[in-house]
Amino acid sequence: MLITRSMQEAHLYMDLHPCACGTEEFDRQHRLEDRDGVLTSVYEGACPQCGRTRLFEFTTSEARPPAPPEFGGPEPSQIIDPGEFMWIGDRVSTESGLRLLNTPPAEHREIRPATAYAIAAFEEVAKFLPEGADCIPEDRFTSERGREMYAKDPTRFTRKRITSHLELKREILAGIDRFSPPQD
Repeated sequence: MLITRSMQEAHLYMDLHPCACGTEEFDRQHRLEDRDGVLTSVYEGACPQCGRTRLFEFTTSEARPPAPPEFGGPEPSQIIDPGEFMWIGDRVSTESGLRLLNTPPAEHREIRPATAYAIAAFEEVAKFLPEGADCIPEDRFTSERGREMYAKDPTRFTRKRITSHLELKREILAGIDRFSPPQD
């Protein structure tokens, strides 16, 4: 059984695991089931491309789930590896960065949720750093995508690079808040 720390983490896991036909999205119907005293979140739906039934079942960790966009508490994910979090953070960050460059500052508030989501993904990468270690150990990369990310550039997973990357992304978010404050 997959153990998730939050609904956000469960949805990201499903997004990272496409149907056998390659389609990522599906209309997810959610239900909770009690299985011998263990509350299980079940997501099920048909693939819009091939019609296969997609089914994901998660139990929730004991810790209280964090507020979105965070994925979990201080412990690293048990179902998504640091390379996958880096990949999604890069993807969302690139998309939101391009939008920031091509919209007036007054409209940047609309891009804030995506920027915060990317930061949350990069914060998850940092959780895989062992106490006092300078880099994430290679054996923490358990998915194909994660291993590819690590093999492509293992230096991205050093404490120094992760920390400086997070600082930069947080500065961008602070800029959005400064130049495009929320409307009352």
